[in-house]
Amino acid sequence: MQIGKVTIEHPYILAPMAGVTDLPFRLLCKEQGAGLLCMEMISAKALQYNNRNTRALLSIHPEEYPVSLQLFGSDPKIIAEQAKRIEELPFQILDINMGCPVPKVVKNGEGSALMKNPKLVYNIVAETVKAMHKPVTVKIRKGFDDDSVNAVEIAKVIEEAGGAAVAVHGRTREQYYSGRADWDIIRRVKEAVSIPVIGNGDVVSVETAARMRKETGCDGVMIGRGAQGNPWIFRELKEYHETGLIPDRPDAETIRETIVRHARLQIEFKGEYLGIREMRKHVAWYTKGMKGSAKLRDQVNQVENLGQLEALLAKMTAGNNENRDENDSK
Repeated sequence: MQIGKVTIEHPYILAPMAGVTDLPFRLLCKEQGAGLLCMEMISAKALQYNNRNTRALLSIHPEEYPVSLQLFGSDPKIIAEQAKRIEELPFQILDINMGCPVPKVVKNGEGSALMKNPKLVYNIVAETVKAMHKPVTVKIRKGFDDDSVNAVEIAKVIEEAGGAAVAVHGRTREQYYSGRADWDIIRRVKEAVSIPVIGNGDVVSVETAARMRKETGCDGVMIGRGAQGNPWIFRELKEYHETGLIPDRPDAETIRETIVRHARLQIEFKGEYLGIREMRKHVAWYTKGMKGSAKLRDQVNQVENLGQLEALLAKMTAGNNENRDENDSK
């Protein structure tokens, strides 16, 4: 897949997720074969005012290539100016968020609220494209609500304004993440524009990714919640893409090793205090469905250092290995 001058080797993309797709998690997904990594969304206004917390979100590792940096806002001038200002950073694609459903974002006329204003969408994209040399993409939703399903119209506007690709989440803003994603709207967008279309929504496995591509004709597949605690989905997608085969799911020991590696990366980039606390939600995702995971989730909230986390994970791994051995002997 080609986005501007950027070649995406595998059409499977890590979605931008606030509080999830930080540098450590992106590196893990890249190691597993993600074709494109999307950073957490960054406020253009916060960049303008040199917000201290925002600067940390701009961290990019050389091994991430290619990576997409996502801005959100509603003022074409501010977004364009900040995009130009940070263009020297080592990201390859600039994405504009027009899909975030969070109330505090929508209330400011940002994120998915922009779906209600095609003219403003055009101005934001056109001004940003004009301001920088890197390709500009946009992430949108099906529409704002069921009475304003306009993803096709907005995608055409984005293409006309010079956008290099569009990602379509098959839910309206009013749906948030409930109900089923409407993949037919992705198909309709694909048929309406000539720029690459990336499908998003309800992709949790190789099988669902393959079905989305078959049903919609989309050029790429964006995985969000399906990658939480599951960076291996990109290894599985890459192998399927190259060979048509689906590798085995990771065993308990692989999960434990990955959690520990993730924790060490968090500590390396954020320090032990913050890094370990941010791992708590990741551990819950990694261990969902495993024997003893409910108890582990309670205990991990008391963990304050890497040693304590490793001790907890060792007990969990031993318990799951014993359970597997018992099942194998039957």
